[in-house]
Amino acid sequence: MEFFIDTGNIEEIKTAYEWGFIDGVTTNPSLVAKEGIGQEQLIKMISEIVDGPISAEVISTDAKGMLAEAQELAKIHDNVVIKLPMTKDGMIACKALSDQNVKTNITLVFSANQALLAAKNGATYVSPFIGRLDDIGQTGIHLIQEIREVFDNYGYMTKILAASIRHTDHVKTSALVGSDVATIPFKVLNALFNHPLTDKGLDQFLKDHQNSLK
Repeated sequence: MEFFIDTGNIEEIKTAYEWGFIDGVTTNPSLVAKEGIGQEQLIKMISEIVDGPISAEVISTDAKGMLAEAQELAKIHDNVVIKLPMTKDGMIACKALSDQNVKTNITLVFSANQALLAAKNGATYVSPFIGRLDDIGQTGIHLIQEIREVFDNYGYMTKILAASIRHTDHVKTSALVGSDVATIPFKVLNALFNHPLTDKGLDQFLKDHQNSLK
């Protein structure tokens, strides 16, 4: 499973990339706004750090506007993936970009039907938001399972990108049910290292080493 970091913060990206297992980056308008710089400049900065897919989201709501934005975003770097909303206009833009071999990431996916539409239109990624489904009393990981079964049934190459990840168990369960990618906030990535028995064991090894020197 690929790991993307879900952030627009350059320092978080630099730190996580040094860990060696980050394959790409996802951003959205909210994350970009937090950084106080334009999306084009931010994507350029990220492309200098990470050699992998970088999702950059359009803000237009009509297909024509989305396509115009996509053309400009795609010029920034070869690794840019155009992030489109799961709407009718988003699907129009997705099909047009797929026909041009431009990579796309369909965001705000909350049903297997939506994922199927995106796959039929050639989306590179679909992003089911599992945390937001959990928030309303559903079980988000079940959506990943459904999409995996549908895609496997028909041989769709569209990758499942688990999004809205809130904690480390979301990462584990996404991997268990066959998500191709998980896009993970820095805080959760950092927490993946942790286990109390690891800390306890390391502490004991160090104590034993010190005692052996006496």
